[in-house]
Amino acid sequence: MSEKTTTPINAQPAVEVQNLATGYHGRMVLENLSLVIREGEMTALLGPNGTGKSTLLHAMTGQHRALSGSVKLFGRDVRELPAAERARLVSMVPQQIEAPMAFTVAEMVMMGRTAALNRWQAPSADDWRIVEQAMTYTDVLGLRDRIFQEMSGGERQRVVIALALAAEPRLILLDEPTAHLDMNHRLEVLELIARLNREKNVAIVMVAHDLNLAAEFFPRLILMDHGRIAADGPPETVLQPQTIEAIYHCHVDIHRDPDCGALRVFPRRTK
Repeated sequence: MSEKTTTPINAQPAVEVQNLATGYHGRMVLENLSLVIREGEMTALLGPNGTGKSTLLHAMTGQHRALSGSVKLFGRDVRELPAAERARLVSMVPQQIEAPMAFTVAEMVMMGRTAALNRWQAPSADDWRIVEQAMTYTDVLGLRDRIFQEMSGGERQRVVIALALAAEPRLILLDEPTAHLDMNHRLEVLELIARLNREKNVAIVMVAHDLNLAAEFFPRLILMDHGRIAADGPPETVLQPQTIEAIYHCHVDIHRDPDCGALRVFPRRTK
């Protein structure tokens, strides 16, 4: 079973969401939602499509404005933080990223240093050192001269995580980073994320659809349903049959894997 990091109870909040309400085009997506993510914590956001998981991530970065309530990053209201300062505190890893030009891996990862550079300032030797460290950590240093768009999905996601890491953030948000990967690369990316959290104490919040991998790698699960938090806690608390069946509208069997000890969720056929 993957080693999980236990967050100290006295760790300071990385994100504080208080009575948040927000939505799109006149439709409310999140309403009166509150939660706290602490420094060094590793949390998975779960729930069916359309429950507001990605909206919540974008609200945490300040990309999506709150209609009411507040979002604080490391004690400061996200609306009052300059964009460059927000970028130094938090990095976002999307499902997939497209490069408009034939950038190399090294050039892509250097984009993570943008917030640390003044306009028109060339990267310094220290910037390149940080970029090389990020590439080494994510095991893409040997691919530094490869064209990003010519790489496999798993390789590209490791490059994007290196890009996020190069910003030296205190919080990384990931929006379904394994959605388009095969199971081997899903495992590879999650092991990298867990190692990053464990060794660098970076807070992680990841939107996930794979309940089994979330249960194995994340000590805290937040299960969302129709813009609200339906359950929040360790896998044993959140992954209850009656809760999963009510939200996903299917019968499930939940067992503990005898080999790794993680919970496993299996949808049950109706016919």
